[in-house]
Amino acid sequence: MAGPAGNGNHHHDVIVVGARCAGAPTAMLLARLGHRVLLVDRATFPSDTISTHLIHPPGLAALDRWGLLDRVVATGCPPVDTYLFDLGPFAIVGSPAGDGFDASYAPRRSVLDKILVDAAAEAGAEVREGFTVEELLFDGPAVTGIKGHSKDGGTAVDHARVTVGADGLHSSVAKATGAARYAEKPKINAYYYTYWSGLPLHGRFEAYDRGDCAFAAWPTNEDRTMVITGWPMRDFEAKRGDVEGNYHATLARAPAFAERIARATQAERFVGTAIPNYFRKPYGPGWVLVGDAGYLKDPITAQGIQDAFRDAERCAHALDAVLAGRQSFDEAMRATQEARDAQVTSMYEFTAQFATMEPPPPEMRQLLLAVSQSPSASDEFVRVTAGVTPPEEFFGHMQERMSHHQTPDAA
Repeated sequence: MAGPAGNGNHHHDVIVVGARCAGAPTAMLLARLGHRVLLVDRATFPSDTISTHLIHPPGLAALDRWGLLDRVVATGCPPVDTYLFDLGPFAIVGSPAGDGFDASYAPRRSVLDKILVDAAAEAGAEVREGFTVEELLFDGPAVTGIKGHSKDGGTAVDHARVTVGADGLHSSVAKATGAARYAEKPKINAYYYTYWSGLPLHGRFEAYDRGDCAFAAWPTNEDRTMVITGWPMRDFEAKRGDVEGNYHATLARAPAFAERIARATQAERFVGTAIPNYFRKPYGPGWVLVGDAGYLKDPITAQGIQDAFRDAERCAHALDAVLAGRQSFDEAMRATQEARDAQVTSMYEFTAQFATMEPPPPEMRQLLLAVSQSPSASDEFVRVTAGVTPPEEFFGHMQERMSHHQTPDAA
């Protein structure tokens, strides 16, 4: 791989652009391994960002490995130990337990990201908040660093052996390098959410699918509950003119929940987003992508944070092997891309199917009804949505049992 070019003001082993759920852990892990890391973000922390907040058990396992889980739990976000999927005629209720954890957590990003950034600094990474990257530096095809400016207008040029783009959907690193997309799907739904006080959920994640719309709710910090609604993109233009009215019309499709909302108090403004679905080739000469910059999907299964954590671990271990001379850059990063895609592709497809608000075909409806009538199968379905059990493993097992006319709880 290409080394640094020019006589830059600074030199680092790795520069990480973006300091949230993918970038801060990547920087932290590399710094813990003894590498010289610069972590930059245009934001300052603590600060908010659009997010589902949910961290399912696989994500908690990562925080635990890093010694940060206790800090997250100490912020007061309540455990979520029961997931309910109300499909109208029937509901599936189960536990997300897995990877050694009985519950999920949904910390506000102003809380979580601050913990991650502080951990990167504690590990020895240089953290530069309020810093905007203006351009990547190149030596031929190879990225050699960044040029940018701080909020006070001071400019800086920094060189590194590797520049990591952890800067999300609109990644400047992906754009500047022309990172190729593949397996793309169009935006499926538009989502709007806000937070409510006086809406206790008692440790439950609740999701309601009504065919042409859906919504979900779960608890976060400060005794607030996040409630998010989703509409198919075909309805987006018609509904965006009256977000509040259409938000409440969606909640009204589950009258008992709407009654609970009527007794609650809206605590913040509405936030909206629609997410494309894609993979990007996550590396090239002198550059790497992690987290949403490299792979993104509809948020209906709320996998983004734990995907970012696992991607950060893969990236950090691969770059450590490169920087220590144990593997070539291309060999290490190719293996990392293959491992990422192998781990997430089935969930990517499951999420896209789950997000399509169409009535399930009769065979799938029959399967889901059978699941709802079995406590053990309900737990397994919930573990699929939490990213604990691979979708193909669960659905293959269920279809096999039903083809043999076994009930889901049969031995």
